Amino acid sequence: MLDVHRLRLLRELDRRGTLAAVARALNYSPSAISQQLTQLEAETGVKLLEQAGRGVRLTAQARILVGHTDAILERLEEAEADLRASLTEVSGTLRVASFQSVLLALIPPALTLLAERYPKLRVEIEQQEARSAFAGLVARDFDVVLGEEYPGLPQQQVEGVHTLQLAHDELWLALPTTGRHADAVASTAARAGANVRLAELADLPWILDPHEGAPGQWQRNLLRSGGFEPDVRFESPDLLLAIHLIENGHAASILPGLLLTTGDRRPRMRLAHLPGRPHRRLTTGVRAGAARHPAVRAFREALRTGLRQSIHEPPA
Repeated sequence: MLDVHRLRLLRELDRRGTLAAVARALNYSPSAISQQLTQLEAETGVKLLEQAGRGVRLTAQARILVGHTDAILERLEEAEADLRASLTEVSGTLRVASFQSVLLALIPPALTLLAERYPKLRVEIEQQEARSAFAGLVARDFDVVLGEEYPGLPQQQVEGVHTLQLAHDELWLALPTTGRHADAVASTAARAGANVRLAELADLPWILDPHEGAPGQWQRNLLRSGGFEPDVRFESPDLLLAIHLIENGHAASILPGLLLTTGDRRPRMRLAHLPGRPHRRLTTGVRAGAARHPAVRAFREALRTGLRQSIHEPPA
């Protein structure tokens, strides 16, 4: 009988690439990982690892085992989910990866709700960009990840991940109302009302997400569709920094409505609909075997409840 723990170590080596990376992730020493995999070779009777420079790589036989290991771990998670569902109390630890706008807008009310309903459920949260978060989900670093999909930039489907749509979130043009650019913004807005023409914003400085990520790519493509190359003075994924710079008259940006429509404070800026009123798609992802786990279901429902209770239409 093959040892499931050793099979998982082999799978982690396949995903993480080196014994040192597996050791760091699972709090083992590299030598302990190596010993466990040597024992797995003895159990299977085939060679699983071969030298590759200073490291090792999986043999064809090892990759066959990894494929079966994914299915085995999924069934084990399904068994755990069914077992937990048979109990009357939701407890344990749920590890969540999310990006900033959801962390700011939806996570606090969701945590409040969970604390009231399920006091024995511990939720641990880490801020992560969606792509690395989904990699961590598959590697079992996280149990739930929040994802986002921008128009024309579909989120890559990850095998073995169960995804549910959380919401469609409108993306807004955010313009300064103070500082040296305020008069130009006011003049443009007065002519166009809530529907500002992008071409009239060519002279504004911008704060945008980093260009290599989906949000930053989408923002730049949209502004270029207005016939100009945006003058990106500030590049940062920090939405609070973007709000601060806009409120103080130093830049314009494109912001998610989720950040603008939750809580009591409304940002001091002019908001305008973008052409076509584009939305990003917000999702929650879990490993397929854990979709029925009570803690996962409770967290997803808490997010949906927080969304219904917190979202208001921003003033244009």
